[in-house]
Amino acid sequence: MGSWVRSASDATVARFMGDESLSAEFSEVVLESHMSFVIRPATANDLDDVLRLIQELADFEHLPGPDADAAARLRAQFGEPHPPFQLTVVDVGERVEGYACTFMNYSTFRVERGLYLEDLFVDPAHRSRGIGEALLRHLAKLAKELGCARFEWSVLDWNVRAQSFYQRLGAVVMPDWRICRVDGDALEKLAG
Repeated sequence: MGSWVRSASDATVARFMGDESLSAEFSEVVLESHMSFVIRPATANDLDDVLRLIQELADFEHLPGPDADAAARLRAQFGEPHPPFQLTVVDVGERVEGYACTFMNYSTFRVERGLYLEDLFVDPAHRSRGIGEALLRHLAKLAKELGCARFEWSVLDWNVRAQSFYQRLGAVVMPDWRICRVDGDALEKLAG
């Protein structure tokens, strides 16, 4: 690995910071190993499983999942020297059964970077084993190692079980904030 990389978490930080010297070695890093599962960085070989899990998450949220074009874009972006996101996967036995997708954001009020969790999903057959909590704890450690002032994500208003889980881990569900989104035709119109 690169000369300053001393541990698996250093490798993850280097990947987030765009250290291309890690690309070949990164696939061999195990971030955390638990008795029944392993948390590690995703590799290109994991993308079929990640896309399967993204579709399962979309089904759970009653949303359309990625179509073939979106899947191709995810694969292409994952392979970029500086991908716009990072994927962390959870192996249960020989199969990927959970994943998290994160990217960096920024707070002008705190004048510090943050880590944003776009997705966290564990296959329902493998829930209640501590996988989701271990994955969140791993990502919180990563946020600290990256110098982030905060680690944040969104949760659907009807997903009360997830809200309770996150609150139990110390997260604050912020009732005064709403997500605003412009996409598709609305984005085209706004962009003029």
